[in-house]
Amino acid sequence: MQTLIIINDPPYGTERLYNGLRLAHALLKREGEVTVFLMGDAVSGAKAGQKTPDGFYNAERMVRRVITKGRVLLCGTCMDARGLTDEEVVKGAERSTMDALAEATKQADKVLVF
Repeated sequence: MQTLIIINDPPYGTERLYNGLRLAHALLKREGEVTVFLMGDAVSGAKAGQKTPDGFYNAERMVRRVITKGRVLLCGTCMDARGLTDEEVVKGAERSTMDALAEATKQADKVLVF
């Protein structure tokens, strides 16, 4: 089973990215493939070097956990609009395109949007 999770919200301020990544982690414990596509302000969740207070979730660490067994794709146009370069994102997160999102959507058995 292939699951695609699309996340639009920023890493902090709402809990949509947090909850989308939590679901990705839970799905990766089961059989199947998981792809997370970050777009809009969510691309900032893949920025390397985030420092959060003790006891607060860290989006970077959560993205890294998804990458260990799944895929994390980042909207390249969204990255450019926010001045986020390929060198600034966590290793393993991939710059991507709307065409790649369309293909991932077509291939997925389930598409979830946060």
